Amino acid sequence: MQRLIALMILLIPGFIAALGIKWMRDTLFGILHPPVPLLWLQFLLGFLLFALGLGFIGGFIFHRDRKRNKVQPRFQKK
Repeated sequence: MQRLIALMILLIPGFIAALGIKWMRDTLFGILHPPVPLLWLQFLLGFLLFALGLGFIGGFIFHRDRKRNKVQPRFQKK
């Protein structure tokens, strides 16, 4: 049950990061999506979504590995 909850917690930021990549890619091809009025703003929002999603996933994995003592000594809690 805990693994299922962990998977669900990671899927939502994964979809957010994927949406960010899609918006950045669409900006390069000149495709504007309705909620955003400007291409450069769409790219900026896409980058922000990508960074937030990736940061959450990275932080989740880092926290889990730190709890299990699977990180380098400089990252372990003192």
